[in-house]
Amino acid sequence: MNESCRYRAFISYSHRDEQWATWLHKALETYRIPRRLVGRDSPHGPIPARLAPVFRDRDELATATSLGDTLTNALRQSQFQIVICSMAAAKSHWVNEEILAFKRLGREHRIFCLLVDGEPGASFIPGSEQLECFPPAMLYTMGADGQLTRQRGEPIAADARDGKDGRSDARLKIIAGMLGVGLDELKQREAQRRRQRLTLMLAASTTGMIITSTLATTAWLARNEAERQRAVAEEQAEFARRTAGFMEGLFKLSDPSEAQGNTITAREILDRGALRIQTELAEQPAIQASMMDTIGRVYTSLALFDRALPLQRQALLQRRALFGPQHESVAQSLNSIGDTLTLTADYTEAGRSLNQALAIRRALHGEDSAEVATTLTSLADLQSARGEYSQGTPLIEEALRVRRKLFGDAHAVVAESRADLAKNLAERGELRKAEQEMRRVLALQRELHTGVHPDLAEAINNLAYVLMQLNGHEEAEKLYLEALEMNRKLLGERHTELAVSLSNLAYAYEIRGNYADAERSYAAALKMNRELHGERHPDVARNMSDIAFLKYANGKRTEAIRMLRDAMQMRREMLGARHPEVAGDAASLAYWLIAERQYTEAGHLIEESLSIRREKLGERHPSVATALVAKASMLLEQRRFTDAAAAAQQARDILTPDFDAGDWQMAMAMNVQGAALTGLRRYAESEALLKDSLTALKDAPLSGQFEMGERRLAELYSAWGRPLQTAAGAQP
Repeated sequence: MNESCRYRAFISYSHRDEQWATWLHKALETYRIPRRLVGRDSPHGPIPARLAPVFRDRDELATATSLGDTLTNALRQSQFQIVICSMAAAKSHWVNEEILAFKRLGREHRIFCLLVDGEPGASFIPGSEQLECFPPAMLYTMGADGQLTRQRGEPIAADARDGKDGRSDARLKIIAGMLGVGLDELKQREAQRRRQRLTLMLAASTTGMIITSTLATTAWLARNEAERQRAVAEEQAEFARRTAGFMEGLFKLSDPSEAQGNTITAREILDRGALRIQTELAEQPAIQASMMDTIGRVYTSLALFDRALPLQRQALLQRRALFGPQHESVAQSLNSIGDTLTLTADYTEAGRSLNQALAIRRALHGEDSAEVATTLTSLADLQSARGEYSQGTPLIEEALRVRRKLFGDAHAVVAESRADLAKNLAERGELRKAEQEMRRVLALQRELHTGVHPDLAEAINNLAYVLMQLNGHEEAEKLYLEALEMNRKLLGERHTELAVSLSNLAYAYEIRGNYADAERSYAAALKMNRELHGERHPDVARNMSDIAFLKYANGKRTEAIRMLRDAMQMRREMLGARHPEVAGDAASLAYWLIAERQYTEAGHLIEESLSIRREKLGERHPSVATALVAKASMLLEQRRFTDAAAAAQQARDILTPDFDAGDWQMAMAMNVQGAALTGLRRYAESEALLKDSLTALKDAPLSGQFEMGERRLAELYSAWGRPLQTAAGAQP
C-alpha cells in the first residue's frame, strides 16, 4: 500500500445497508491472502499479507468532531473505494459525494461496486428510474475539469443479488480486484481450503464414517460444479482479456511511419488486424474466430465485401470445428455472413445462412429471445432487398413483439424494430402510415436520448426520408439539417455517416430547386468519401450518381451522362457486374440516352438492367417494372406503339398489388402507356391514363418526367383534335 494510504479501502454505503457494510468490512479484514501471492507485483503494488484496515464511517467516526474533514482525509488515505450499490444508495446524497470526492483524486479506476438490490442502469429506462442502484456519480465518467461528463461509465461490479454471484463469489471478485489478480487464483485457494476442512472431518471420527462419506460425496459434487463454473468464468475472462489486448494492439503504432498518411485510417487498422489474426491468435482459435467475425462485420459496414466474406467464412468453419453445429457462436457467424451476402445481392445464399442461424437460435434460446429477434430482423432486411416487402412485414412484427416482451416499450432495440416497421410501410407505399410510425419512433428516441445520439440522428433522417416522398420538403430539409449538425457533434468533420447526412440534405435542396446548395453539399459528401475510402468505392460511386442527376436537372446533359457512366463502371468493379445497383444505373442512363436518340446503347442497357433485376430480385419486383417502363419509353420513341403499350402494361401488372396511381412508379408506367395508346389512336383510353398519372409525375426521381407528361397530354389533344385540358392540380 502507498505510504500516503492509511486504509486499504473506504466503504461507502447508505445506512439502510448497514448489515451489508458490516458483513463486507469483516469479510475483507479477516480474509487471509494466500501465502504464494504475498509480495507479488501487481498493478497496485506488491500484494500485502492482509487487507486491513478498511474504513467504515460508523466505526471510525464515533469520536469525530468534523464529519467533512474526516471523510475527506479518509478518502484521500484510502487505496480503494467500495460502494455498496442499492436503491437506497442511489438516492443517498452523501454516498454520491463520497464517490465524487474519490474520483477527483484521480482514482476512478480503483472504485469497486457491490450490488445488493435494484437494477444497474435502470435510470436510463423511462418508468424504471426508481430501480436504479448506482448513485449518479457512478453512471458517468469524470472529466479533466473535475466534473462529471455525459459519457456513460462502466463500473466494476460484483453482484450479491439473489441468483447472481452470491456473497462468497462477490467477496472474492472485490478482493481479486483489490489485489490485481485473477478471480480463479482466489477460487482455487478457497477450493483447497474446503478440501482441507473435508480431510479434517474425515479424520476426526471413524464412528461417523457413513455420514461423513455422504457429506464428502456432496462436497465432491459441489466442488465439481464450482470447478466447472470457475472454468467457465476463467475462460470468459481470458477470452475478454486476450480480445481486448488484441484490439488495443491494433491501435498502437510502434513506428509512426506505418501509417500511410498523417494519421492511421480505419481501413489501415482493419487490414493490419486481418493479417495479425492469422499469426498472433493461431493458438487461440476461439478468439481468432471471434476477431475474424468482428473485423468482417466492420469491413461489411465499409462496403468492403470482398474483404469481409473470407474472414466471416473462415470464422464459421473454425467455430463449427470447435463447438459443433448447434452453438450460438456458429449462429452468430451465419447471421454475419447472411447480412453481408444480402448487401452483395447473393440473396439465395443469404437466405440459406440466415435461416440456418434462425433454426440454431430457436433451438438454443427459444422463440422469445433477443438472438432470435436479431436474425428475424436480418431476414426482413433480406426480404426488403428482394422487394418482397409484404413477406418482410411479419418478420419485423415478430421481432418487435419479442423485443417488447423482453425489454418493454421504452428501449433502443424496440425503437429499432419500430423504425424497421415504418420503413416497411414506406416500401409498401403506405406513406402516411409510415410517417405516423416514424414520428412515434422519433418521439421515443427523443425520450431515450436527451442530447445528441446516433440512434436519434438516424430517426430524424428516417422521418425526413418519408416526408420527402410525401412532398413535405420544407420540414424534411429542417430535419436533415438537424441530423447533420447532430452527426457533426457526434462524429467530427470526417465520417461516413456525415457524408450520408450531407447527401440527404443535398437531395432536399435539389428537390426544392436550390441547386447551388445542393451542388455544394453533394461535392462535400463526395470529397469526404474519397478521403475516407479512396477514389474507388461504392459510396463514392453513389455520390457521383447523385451529382450526375443534379447536372442533368441543370441541363448539363453531356457531363451528367459521362459521370453516370463512370459511376456505373465503378459499381460494376466494386459490387460485381450483376448487382441491382448496377442495374439501377443502367436503367437511368438508358432514359437519358433515349432523349439523345441513342437507341442502340439505350436498348442494351435496358436489357442488361432487366436481366440483372429478374435474376436477383425476381420477376415481380418493382424495379423490374421500372426497367420495363424504360423499355416502353424507348419503344415509344421508335414509334413501336403496340410493343410500347405491352411493355408498360407488364410494368403496371407488377406494380398493381402494392401501388396505386399516386405512386411515381405507377404514374410513369401509366403515362408511357397512355402515350403509346395515343399513337394507336385509342384517344379516350390515352386521356384517362395521361390525366390520372400527371400529378404524381412531379415526384419521379428522373428529371423532366412531369414536363414530358404535359407534352404527351398536349400531343394527345392535338392528335384527337380537341382543345388542351389539364389534369386536376396540374398546370398546362
